[in-house]
Amino acid sequence: MSAWIYAIISVVIISLVSILGIFTIYLTKKHMSKLLLFLVSLSTGTLFGGAFLHLLPEAFEKLGLGIEVGIYLLTGILTFFVLEKFIHWRHCHVPTSKSHPHPFAYMNLVGDALHNLIDGLIIGTTYLVSIPLGITTSLAVLFHEIPQEIGDFGVLIHGGFKKTKALFFNFLTATTAILGAILGLWLGSALDFFVVFIVPFTAGGFIYIAGSDLIPELHKESKPSRSLLQFIGIIIGIGIMVIMI
Repeated sequence: MSAWIYAIISVVIISLVSILGIFTIYLTKKHMSKLLLFLVSLSTGTLFGGAFLHLLPEAFEKLGLGIEVGIYLLTGILTFFVLEKFIHWRHCHVPTSKSHPHPFAYMNLVGDALHNLIDGLIIGTTYLVSIPLGITTSLAVLFHEIPQEIGDFGVLIHGGFKKTKALFFNFLTATTAILGAILGLWLGSALDFFVVFIVPFTAGGFIYIAGSDLIPELHKESKPSRSLLQFIGIIIGIGIMVIMI
């Protein structure tokens, strides 16, 4: 029962992150760029740290050093690749423009809803493994959701949504994480295999997002001062995961 309580509270908090986008409309383009730069760096560090310092050690402890961990890890990487390829869900935080277009606003909502559903499923299931692992996974997702939801809000505004409508739909898609958490808790309770599978699968997903989506975004900035800020953000993100060990 404690796993259910922790999981539901976690996904509700993460869902509320979707309203942060409203505060960004008061920032200049320069300040927004600096903010997102640091947040994406922080997200990169927490995702890598969560994968390598928490999820993979837990997977090896439960499955040993055999081939299973590698297979489930690769399954996570390939699953997230397929989601981006065929559903056009991409973890991008660069503001929408003619030179950097995003999917149509409604397509973005569909992708975001599925994204949050999977996040919730992962969070719910990892809480069944252990409360500490659920907390660290939730933190990694939370730190990634902040820049992601800011970016999604910008996509909706650019797509012609009024601020209140964009805020409502962004929050509505975020709440699918609650449904995902319930699904993960139910599947994990009914199928022992699913709990064992989801840990390395999640590590694969985290590694894919950080390495395939976030790192390339950070490479677009070449100024030494901003590159240093990126490095500091990544280190802070990893440090947060180290503290949670």
